[in-house]
Amino acid sequence: MSVSTHVLDAVAGRPAAGMTVQLLDDAGEAVAAGVTDADGRCRLTEEPTAAGPHRIVFGTGEWAAGLGRETFWPEVVLTFAVREPTEHHHVPLLLSPFAYSTYRGS
Repeated sequence: MSVSTHVLDAVAGRPAAGMTVQLLDDAGEAVAAGVTDADGRCRLTEEPTAAGPHRIVFGTGEWAAGLGRETFWPEVVLTFAVREPTEHHHVPLLLSPFAYSTYRGS
């Protein structure tokens, strides 16, 4: 399974560069970690992983503080189900100070 994400800053209308991102398995163990690039993208892993629930933890509070902003979200945790470990899973995050949304991307 490969996992990637893309974080967009809805306030600035730009990619959220420099945000820490961590992929956890069902037991809460770290599978991979990274930082979003200048385009707000982060490819977390290309390695196979088990089927079942996984979580992506976005370091939104630290990222916002680095920009001198306050946010309601100290972190955002997205839990998703891996049913086909061989498929690519792209999990984007659209972020604003008091709301966020996500979807399964391609």
